[in-house]
Amino acid sequence: MSSSPSTPFRPTWRFMLSHPAHCIALGFGSGLPRFAPGTVGTLWAWAAFVVMQRWLAPSTIGWVILVSLPVGWWACSVTARHMRIADPGAIVWDEVVAFWLVLWLVTPAGLLAQAIAFGLFRFFDAAKFGPVKWADGLFKQRGATAPDWWRAGFGILLDDLVAAFCTLLVIAAWRAW
Repeated sequence: MSSSPSTPFRPTWRFMLSHPAHCIALGFGSGLPRFAPGTVGTLWAWAAFVVMQRWLAPSTIGWVILVSLPVGWWACSVTARHMRIADPGAIVWDEVVAFWLVLWLVTPAGLLAQAIAFGLFRFFDAAKFGPVKWADGLFKQRGATAPDWWRAGFGILLDDLVAAFCTLLVIAAWRAW
């Protein structure tokens, strides 16, 4: 970390590999691209889910998702603190866990259904309207001289979990119709 203590910076591979929390929060490198890291992180989540489906039972995937939430909270909190930004765009673990939850709950689903789930999730995550906007602002700490990093880490995860809920709501309404 070559920047001064008060200056936020763009993470690098070196930064990511300097702490296990960074590897997790940055989606094992999927959050490092400058352009659309959230989309890249969600694509990585999709690929990782396909791999998990091949080797793990659905109940085991559910446990992986459940364990990934507190581990992600820790990783996002530590990484945000080290980056000195309350909600850095490079942190994509929130997209990863939330999209795993979507895919796990819509399974079995073919490629088209998964692609629609991907599009809906990215829409809700990026547009941030309604409940997603509310969740995104709930844990923001504007003007705080010493942010509560655990609170920030939870906030990083929360808006994507709400985006996942909105995605699942649309899919459920479509299936019911």
